[in-house]
Amino acid sequence: MPFGDREDELWEAMKPRFKPRTVSDPNIRYARHLVNGTGPFAASASSPAPTANDARATLARVVRRTPEVVVKVTGRKKGARHLGAHLDYIGRHGDVPLETRDGEEITTKADAERIADEWSEALYWRQGTTVSAVAMVFSMPAGTDPETVKQAVREAAERMIGDNHDYVMALHTDTDRPHVHLTVQAEGLDRKRFDPRREDLFRFREAFAEALRSRGVEAEATPRYTRGQGRAGTSMALTQLRARIRSGASRQPTEADLRQAREAMQIALGKAQQPPFVSKTRDRWTETKRKYEAAAQRLDRTGDRDDRRLARDVRQFIQERADIETVPDRMLRDAEKRVRDAQARTKPHQQPNRGVPRGTPPPPTRRR
Repeated sequence: MPFGDREDELWEAMKPRFKPRTVSDPNIRYARHLVNGTGPFAASASSPAPTANDARATLARVVRRTPEVVVKVTGRKKGARHLGAHLDYIGRHGDVPLETRDGEEITTKADAERIADEWSEALYWRQGTTVSAVAMVFSMPAGTDPETVKQAVREAAERMIGDNHDYVMALHTDTDRPHVHLTVQAEGLDRKRFDPRREDLFRFREAFAEALRSRGVEAEATPRYTRGQGRAGTSMALTQLRARIRSGASRQPTEADLRQAREAMQIALGKAQQPPFVSKTRDRWTETKRKYEAAAQRLDRTGDRDDRRLARDVRQFIQERADIETVPDRMLRDAEKRVRDAQARTKPHQQPNRGVPRGTPPPPTRRR
């Protein structure tokens, strides 16, 4: 074992450990099962615990920049009308077939509305206030085979929720990144509500990546700090709004961008300080780099050629990511540049010599 007693430390650097919330959580037992891998989420006998080879393979995929899977919640649909409009949208008004959990294809708007009514039937007396379904998106970078992506999403959904929640899915190839819209019925067979949180999404990412790798597609699911990335992703609504601004369809900046710009300007002028999470992010990346360096040293000591090559890749990965940049860092850099430009424009002109009469023109220069 190349990592020995440091294996757990390396795993902690690459895979987060979540703790269930114990306050204000009506599904605390469900959450504990999810986080601890017990109950309905217990690993089968065919899924052994992670080994040193698993840690080595994950480390190799991280430092060699294996594509990361993306799993997002794009919205929660309330009531049959809202859900029916969403199913009609992801089905591209009948042009893209919807596939159910049982593999049945839905191609008509009437069938989609029937599903929306069935999923919302138990909630008829509080339509519009209770979530009928949760909409999710699974995507991979350009160049990935779309059919393989769809099969991997189906496997991940069947593994994570297939025994309790109904769902429909639709494959979209209208962008460079093949992606699958997965819409999950909120109420399960056991009356538990499907309300994915950060921990759930990470489990979905891991299941999606494993399903892709089993089909010959390189994929990984790790947190941003594992890869030295400090910028978080944005919501679908904010991404679409920014796209409208860039295209000229809208000239009004988003409230989030305005707020970040104001905060960055206050920091640049010395009237405020960076938020605490910025320094915490840097500290976490420093600790992660330390663990990676320790792993590289242990790989060097094994004497194996492949291990030494991986150790070299790990050190190059660390060197290329000496620091980590967050969104406030980028906004602050832009604000400081604006401050410097403004100071340069308003810099007072050099005072004339006292012996020169007022009104005397300045001497000629070579600049024109």
